[in-house]
Amino acid sequence: MPDVQLVLRSTRVVTPEGTRPASITVSGGTIAGVLPHDAEVPAGARLEDFGDDAVLPGLVDTHVHVNDPGRAEWEGFWTATRAAAAGGVTTLLDMPLNSLPPTTTVENLRVKREVAGPKAHVDTGFWGGAIPSNTKDLRALFEAGVFGFKCFLSPSGVEEFPELDQEQLARSMAEIADLGGLLIVHAEDPHHLESAPQRSGGRYADFLASRPRDAENTAVEGLIALARRLDARVHVLHLSSSDALPLIAAAKAEGVRVSVESCPHFLTLTAEEVPDGATEFKCCPPIREAENQDVLWAGLADGTIDCIVSDHSPCTTDLKTPDFASAWGGISSLQLGLPAIWTEARRRGHGLEDVVRWMSAGPAELAGLSRKGAIEAGRDADFAVLAPEETFTVDPAGLFHRNQVTAYAGRTLHGVVRSTWLRGTRIAADGVLAEPTGRLLERHH
Repeated sequence: MPDVQLVLRSTRVVTPEGTRPASITVSGGTIAGVLPHDAEVPAGARLEDFGDDAVLPGLVDTHVHVNDPGRAEWEGFWTATRAAAAGGVTTLLDMPLNSLPPTTTVENLRVKREVAGPKAHVDTGFWGGAIPSNTKDLRALFEAGVFGFKCFLSPSGVEEFPELDQEQLARSMAEIADLGGLLIVHAEDPHHLESAPQRSGGRYADFLASRPRDAENTAVEGLIALARRLDARVHVLHLSSSDALPLIAAAKAEGVRVSVESCPHFLTLTAEEVPDGATEFKCCPPIREAENQDVLWAGLADGTIDCIVSDHSPCTTDLKTPDFASAWGGISSLQLGLPAIWTEARRRGHGLEDVVRWMSAGPAELAGLSRKGAIEAGRDADFAVLAPEETFTVDPAGLFHRNQVTAYAGRTLHGVVRSTWLRGTRIAADGVLAEPTGRLLERHH
């Protein structure tokens, strides 16, 4: 048996086989074993007994916009990874846009890694970008360790990261399929968006009408057809329209290599409750109606939706103007995803095992992070210790991300993150953060 330095004990340890009382042994930052609750503590090992608090595998968030360098006033690696750690997230993957430069070449990736390295409180990896001009760069980026490639089918909101038209999409997808890589897609059809009514002002109903479900449904349908033709692996980002679920379920059943995620805001917030002018609720695609949300939850329950990730997309406070047409679209939830989802999941009769499957195991599998996502021997000793029955009320001033704007302000949520552990080291406890020890991750070759 390897030399055990640490034993974590709880009456509720969430493992792939279910939740049970257990003692987790840790050696050299790796889980050595999951033993009975009353197992003897090896000589020289330190015991941490969490009582009845639940021990979950650290969350894996594969959809985070850190914006650093270049727009670090929006968010930075220091602040984003502190927010992650405080929320039980031990691994995140950074999106390739909103930073300057975007992660579209090997040199730009080098710049990004250089900035992130000294600031990362959690393990951090990077997606590459697929834009019209960089098909020639995709192979080198893939070999440099990006986890896959993100593209847009409609305007991204920043000029340095343009969308792909159908011909460019096919070219990029073919190249990425040839590499054995993953293409992750912001799937809204630009023609449906252009023909939708566009009205400025503070009415949420007007903004919702400007991003119709058909834009998502058509884009998803086209993606599936192309993935089928090219035998490519594609992932639909931040699904908001529940209408697309039957298309995705049918494609999966047929063997098309498609997966899909949704986000806490689509699963816990509804269009009916968004006040006019409250652009902290603006994101693209948008938060839709309660009946749409019910169908998304059914898609989680039956496995059509593979994972839940934050799509943490912050900006400076001044960009959240009261006009839904001009305000920056993005919701900041990196620190709150676990309690937000747990609050709604428990109300709908789901357990912590479900939350772990959606927010840890699922994203880890998507990105090929074989050392993350589960409490079992051989994985990294990454944990979130949660008091599931305790509640707290969200105070934006208590959040660690750079600009304290959040759609969850004033909401009372179940699930207090007591502490977060990265490779056997406590990196956050009761809102106090340790010095950064996160590593920069590369896709396994």
